[in-house]
Amino acid sequence: MEGGKTARIVLDRDFKIGDIDPRIYGGFLEHMGRAIYTGIYEPGHPTADEQGFRQDVLDLVRELGVPIVRYPGGNFVSGYNWEDGVGPKDQRPRRLDLAWRSLETNEVGTNEFADWTRKANSQMMLAVNLGTRGIDAARNLVEYCNHPGGSYWSDKRREHGYPAPHNVRVWCLGNEMDGHWQIGFKTAVEYGRLAAQAGMAMKLVDPSIELVACGSSSISMPTFGEWEATVLDLAYHHVDYISLHTYYGKGDLDTPSYLAKSLGMDEFIEAVVSICDYVRSKKKLRKRIHLSFDEWNVWYHSREEDRRIMEQHAWQVAPPLAEERYTLEDALLAGCMLISLLKHADRVKIACVAQLVNVIAPIMTVPGGPAWKQTIYYPFMHASRYGRGTALLMQVDSPQYADPQYDAVPYLEAVATYDEEHEEVSIFAVNRSQEDPLYLEGDLRCFTGYGVKEHLVLAHEDPHATNSAEQPNNVRPGRVEGSQVREGRLEAELPPLSWNVIRLSSRRSS
Repeated sequence: MEGGKTARIVLDRDFKIGDIDPRIYGGFLEHMGRAIYTGIYEPGHPTADEQGFRQDVLDLVRELGVPIVRYPGGNFVSGYNWEDGVGPKDQRPRRLDLAWRSLETNEVGTNEFADWTRKANSQMMLAVNLGTRGIDAARNLVEYCNHPGGSYWSDKRREHGYPAPHNVRVWCLGNEMDGHWQIGFKTAVEYGRLAAQAGMAMKLVDPSIELVACGSSSISMPTFGEWEATVLDLAYHHVDYISLHTYYGKGDLDTPSYLAKSLGMDEFIEAVVSICDYVRSKKKLRKRIHLSFDEWNVWYHSREEDRRIMEQHAWQVAPPLAEERYTLEDALLAGCMLISLLKHADRVKIACVAQLVNVIAPIMTVPGGPAWKQTIYYPFMHASRYGRGTALLMQVDSPQYADPQYDAVPYLEAVATYDEEHEEVSIFAVNRSQEDPLYLEGDLRCFTGYGVKEHLVLAHEDPHATNSAEQPNNVRPGRVEGSQVREGRLEAELPPLSWNVIRLSSRRSS
């Protein structure tokens, strides 16, 4: 078509990637920067409840629909004594947090976080310290959280005012243990043996739990691949998932190359799946290891300022670290990353956007003031709300552009989901083109009788536009008209540099 490009898709309900685990829309909160203090917790704030939790933040988290939240780290957990964060608050110690060179007050700990997740309509995903601690502390924490009573640590929990167990189902065996920055970092053999031993003890306390082993801190680690293979070789019988972490930044890249970075996420996932299946085949096992992509986001704007604060202003309580101000471009890349997760829904069963509040986060707060939504809030909210059911293997024919790293990059990045119960199809699509709209033609095949319910678009004339406390609605989604289904074919226009959600529904359910 004149003045634009055309992309074609084919949708068939029988062409499935896999069922979508709702935990793919998880979040992450670490004792880092203002994520906890003046993030989720701020006694004296006008919206604070009786426990000091900001209800304005809780409202925004509930709107995101986050089913699980990873806690308390991150790098923080590798120097954390979980016992410091339970019991009477006036008896808890103040500790130096070596990970982020901050002062930790321990006002918020395991039980407070359990209360917060319940209020957020979410569940806990706890990490244990395998940096400075090990098997004993890990199994004791499981006993404290999950054992009904009649034992030392479960009775301590009851003494602390929590007679019912927290029933934490998912546990992370440390964090980024291959990283030289990690307190107590280890070789693959050292970590693999410890993960197996700690995991065995934890499952003896509660056989129903699921365990996440640390994969490489990033695909760029020199030991990537070898690390995963060695760790799984040693711990395969005791773990259920292996973790992936990645953060993308623009740096000196132009917009097309920046938005192509999600292709690297595809490659990362597929590489780790291959390693998992190699170890499975080598061991001749039926058990399949799934993936927990439990840290992912855009992070590059604030890194220099973060280093300055930690070097020149160390040992503050809740210093302003990693407070990204996300642009429309960043939101589009985040949308592409969400699409990547959904395209691998058969193996990625847990994912956690890092983090939820203030620290590389979709939600920002002003101490004593408002909470507001960053640009990346909206693609995540849309995917979490509408991307349920089954991920469909959508056939895509899109024009492409050249990129130095990824060669041919499609202008259309897209995935579709099918909610059979509600007879709804959601198409999530990013138009990577800076100048031209993308005309979308869709063959709906067996979705006879389906029509367009709504078409949501996140776009802005300035790709570097941001939201702020003063202008919280500068970049926000809106509805567009004109998208339609005619004779079983979808017709829609995707504006330049836009995130799109096209919702289709059966006329029977409308």
